[in-house]
Amino acid sequence: MKFSLTYLLLLFGFIFYSCNKPAEDEKVADTPPVIAPFSDVDTLCINDWWNRAENNIVNLKVDRKDVIAFGIYTVANQTLKLSAQLFPLYPNESREVILEINENGSWKEIQRQNVNDLGWSALFRVENWDDSKDVAYRLLHGESASFEGKIRKDPKDKSEIVVAAMSCNSNKDRGMRENYIRNINHQDPDLVFFAGDQSYDHKEHTAAWLKFGLQFRDLFRKRPCVTIPDDHDIGQGNLWGENGKIAKTPAGSDGGYFYHHEYVKMVERCQTAHLPDPFDPTPVEQGIGVYYTNLIIGGVDFAIIEDRKFKSGPEGKIPQQGPRPDHIRNPDYDPKSVDVEGLKLLGDRQLEFLDQWGAPNPELAFKAVLSQTGFCGGAHLHGKKDNRLHADMDSNGWPQTGRNKALEAIKKANAVHIAGDQHLATVIQHGIEEHEDGPWAFVVPAIVNNYYGRWWWPLEKENGVNHDENNPLPWTGNYYDGFNNKITMHAYANPDNESNGAGYGLIRFKKETDEVTFECWPRSADVTQPEAKQFTGWPMTIRL
Repeated sequence: MKFSLTYLLLLFGFIFYSCNKPAEDEKVADTPPVIAPFSDVDTLCINDWWNRAENNIVNLKVDRKDVIAFGIYTVANQTLKLSAQLFPLYPNESREVILEINENGSWKEIQRQNVNDLGWSALFRVENWDDSKDVAYRLLHGESASFEGKIRKDPKDKSEIVVAAMSCNSNKDRGMRENYIRNINHQDPDLVFFAGDQSYDHKEHTAAWLKFGLQFRDLFRKRPCVTIPDDHDIGQGNLWGENGKIAKTPAGSDGGYFYHHEYVKMVERCQTAHLPDPFDPTPVEQGIGVYYTNLIIGGVDFAIIEDRKFKSGPEGKIPQQGPRPDHIRNPDYDPKSVDVEGLKLLGDRQLEFLDQWGAPNPELAFKAVLSQTGFCGGAHLHGKKDNRLHADMDSNGWPQTGRNKALEAIKKANAVHIAGDQHLATVIQHGIEEHEDGPWAFVVPAIVNNYYGRWWWPLEKENGVNHDENNPLPWTGNYYDGFNNKITMHAYANPDNESNGAGYGLIRFKKETDEVTFECWPRSADVTQPEAKQFTGWPMTIRL
């Protein structure tokens, strides 16, 4: 009988562990560790994880009473989907998690689910959920571990639905997020949305996801939450998913996913399993799943889309006009030269979804699209002030034909667009055929903006056509981005301020007036104080 070296090392580690295991685990039958299908990623949390040295992301060897890190959930179509996220379990610990709800002051078990050793999460799905009342819940594991939260009732009777939106949780700041917790809980949104890059530790998603959960769990402990992964979450600096193909290099500019497909599936499972069922669950290449779907909260219908998964990679498909295949540094280049026939952005499947989702529905007050990034090049300077790009393929301003198809679908739905990724907060009205004939978009700031700042900084430093003289910001009005897309800039938060441009967005959907108000709060603000101020240019109210 032949054994691989990896298996023999794991077996030795398990024998060593069994001889030195914690006393509280002795009642559970011994079980060999699950061997991960990958060995170069998620190393802190796979195989004989307990033999790893301490790391600088998060303490993984927690007391067993703290082994349930958090729960995260949504409710759609009277179906509750709740993911329980655990710290890594020892081989001889139970893999079972219990979900209980409180009925008339007593706890009642309603379901048990098994934990997946890849990512250490478990998914609960409860149909026929009564969404007309608040329900306290708790998750249990072993003899002492628990996590408590609340499933909120559908706020359909409220005249204003509020969403807090964030993205880009840089690993250059490992601290907790007390300001965000205080501010957002004080403002009490009905939904929390994380647009991507919850993890910047490319090859150690589980540890970084656990850290993210500890930082933000008190926001989604008692309200629904949408999390969608972006490029850094799956281990790449940028992502052009190209329907799930395998990328040749970590940069991925030829299109596809560089790391093992089971690692990508693990990331998406941990971050999106609690979302409503996908519109069409058919996997893409390598068996990687999809999660694009919609969620209705209080009469506001949110389309949740994947603007990276089907997007074409630039390398080898367009003429390279800069030091990288995705960066254009050529003042004489023709934008039409990069809008090559056959390139995809959202892909046919998601366009079909948006077409059906966008159909009129008199029972809904508003519609909004949630995605990773914006549909234009909304920044000029990248990383540092002396790095001016004429165009950036990482933005969804490219490919232009795909961008316009996406905007037409959003416009048809009379929806606003909410995204992150750019590290630069902006409010832009898109133009498709003409300036200002497209949908409005709010790209929210980075949670921590010490990683890769961006600036809106027109070369000519002049106001655009139709600049509003009452706007306190210069350089607003009608412009063309680096792909010759028509955009109208209304507000931007360059990182030359106390918060370095970091903060979060708050979106208020006002049913009685058909208005949407965009708020943009600096990280340093204390909204519990009357003198708290938003970034210059906000708040901004539009009417649909």
